[in-house]
Amino acid sequence: MTSYTICVFTENSIGLLNKITIIFTRRRVNIESLTVSETERKGVSRFTIVIKEDSREKVEKMVRQIRKVVEVLAVFGYLNDEIAYNEIALFKVPTPEGAKRLEIETINKVYKAWVVYWGLDYVVIEKTGTEEEIFEFFNYIKPHGILEFVRSGRVAVSKSPRSLVEYLPEAQWDYYL
Repeated sequence: MTSYTICVFTENSIGLLNKITIIFTRRRVNIESLTVSETERKGVSRFTIVIKEDSREKVEKMVRQIRKVVEVLAVFGYLNDEIAYNEIALFKVPTPEGAKRLEIETINKVYKAWVVYWGLDYVVIEKTGTEEEIFEFFNYIKPHGILEFVRSGRVAVSKSPRSLVEYLPEAQWDYYL
């Protein structure tokens, strides 16, 4: 199975998430991760959808189908080598008295992870990176016990030198300051 990242730029409107995800459901394609946020242009949202699929043709058909949704401004499908991407994960790890000490220097320098909250009985550690890097850290921290673990969806930008505004229709958009 090949991993594809589909980036969808849309007007920010109610019910659009359902319209887009139903396209995957109809084609029996599982969404591995989904991240939605507003872009640098006010009123324009970006959906970053990761799927695993054998057929490039099937992915291209889905991209064409998504383009037909009225509120969609632009859609792009990428392979992993065509984008810069990351995820974020938070680990809640117990720190009971007398337990094996966490090696904070190793966590910081080797795994590039950071303690973002230090409580009396636990710490929360943030790790950003690829799915593989996050699960490598997961395996490292697992012997300490993991109280909670949460991972975001992928965020990605194209490695193309072109910018988003070149793909969007002409309009008067307000930029964030």
